[in-house]
Amino acid sequence: MEAAALGGLLLPGAVALLLIVLLLAAVLRRAGPRGMPAASPPGSKANGAAAARAGEHKKAKPAARARRGKAQQHSFSHRLLVATLKGHSGNVSCLDFSSNGKYLASCADDRTVRLWSTRDFAAREHHCLRANMGLDHAELVCFSPDSRAFVVWLAGSETIRVYKMTKKDDGNFTFTAAAGDFPKKHKAPIINIGVAETGKFIMTASNDTTIMIWSPKGEVLASINTNQMSNAYAAVSPCGRFVASCGFTPDVKVWEVCFSKNGDFREVARAFELKGHAAGIHSFSFSNDSRRMATLSKDGTWKFWDTDVEYKKQQDPYLLLTGKCEVAEPCCISLSPNAHVVAISSGADIMVYNTRRGEEEERFIGVHGQCITDLAFDTSSRYLVSCGDRAIRVFHNTAGHRAVVEEMEAILKKTGNKATRERLEQQISSARQALAAIYGKKR
Repeated sequence: MEAAALGGLLLPGAVALLLIVLLLAAVLRRAGPRGMPAASPPGSKANGAAAARAGEHKKAKPAARARRGKAQQHSFSHRLLVATLKGHSGNVSCLDFSSNGKYLASCADDRTVRLWSTRDFAAREHHCLRANMGLDHAELVCFSPDSRAFVVWLAGSETIRVYKMTKKDDGNFTFTAAAGDFPKKHKAPIINIGVAETGKFIMTASNDTTIMIWSPKGEVLASINTNQMSNAYAAVSPCGRFVASCGFTPDVKVWEVCFSKNGDFREVARAFELKGHAAGIHSFSFSNDSRRMATLSKDGTWKFWDTDVEYKKQQDPYLLLTGKCEVAEPCCISLSPNAHVVAISSGADIMVYNTRRGEEEERFIGVHGQCITDLAFDTSSRYLVSCGDRAIRVFHNTAGHRAVVEEMEAILKKTGNKATRERLEQQISSARQALAAIYGKKR
């Protein structure tokens, strides 16, 4: 009986204990998602790995940011590429060769102007001299006629500044800014500057309709209204006598900057016009002797002109050739100093044409990572250079060598003078040797 009584007492106690345990289990099960993680369902290992990878990705972010901060250099190769000049940390906007042919000047938005030796173009290493622009940056650069100074257009202060180049005993240069910048006269952004080979004047052109003629000391000699609605390009002729501009209208206007016999400025007189395009003109270029010009138009053509005319007797320039060339903006044209070859940039591409037949000789695709901003031949017509990103590309002008051979052979057939024939044969041989050296085989 005592056992039965004890069992009777334990049974309700056991039931109560069981109820308490079940209640606790229910409470813990309900609190699980808020406190500790619930039981892992199938595939939880994959979720854990993803979380781990996410953590790794967060750790890798600083490195990724560092990679994004340093832009990748555009890669380009071609059998005619002589060199890629690297030194600028910003995009290069303008190039100019010194008249003595020894130096190439380049300016970029990294607040520097750099001088490169043309003698080192074919070398493995390319050293340059740096001129700092302070807190400003140059968008345009142009050598003085004596190659002892250069002129820049500073984008920030919107002014012209002259830097003198002083050669040191070790062959390097020091660069000293001339006292006082040119006054601000233009009311629109500047598109080009130029220095006359005579050293008598400096030209600036803005993208409205204004061209300014300055004395080397910064005094305004004349202001020209081009009446072209807007200027697309303007330049000083290599002979130093003329200033030309093109723009919205389908012609190139040329003026003569006149000085007296004792060197005093007289006037700017209208000289001649290049007429024949059916649409506005993007750009133009002079040969080294200013007797030939090339123009590039929105009508899908480029033209080659004979400008060696007596314009004071109302003689108009002669159209020598019209070539077809569909281009994308921005674009520009450059005529080789000897007038044998025309180079045209379209976006990031370059096309090279001969001026005897107007045929395309070379095409370089994707030369720069961005659109080409400038294109120029060196003074000897051996090299073609371009810029558009942080690098400067230097190409062999093989089209120029072939043009020399073709022209000299044509003259050789017509001449009977022994001395003249020997001179022509020597020029032909030199051009062929240059081509053989470039291509690495006999041609």
